[in-house]
Amino acid sequence: MTDENPQQPFDEAEYRRRQRVRANLMGWILGGLAFLFFFITMARMVVPT
Repeated sequence: MTDENPQQPFDEAEYRRRQRVRANLMGWILGGLAFLFFFITMARMVVPT
């Protein structure tokens, strides 16, 4: 029997790089949402509905 899906060697440096990129992306997204909520709150305080 032949192995259809051979095991790839685990590259810890590549894993850490992807993890760091993912963490940076989540940080930017969460920071953007915080600023968005802040500006929406400021706009609602200035222009009462």
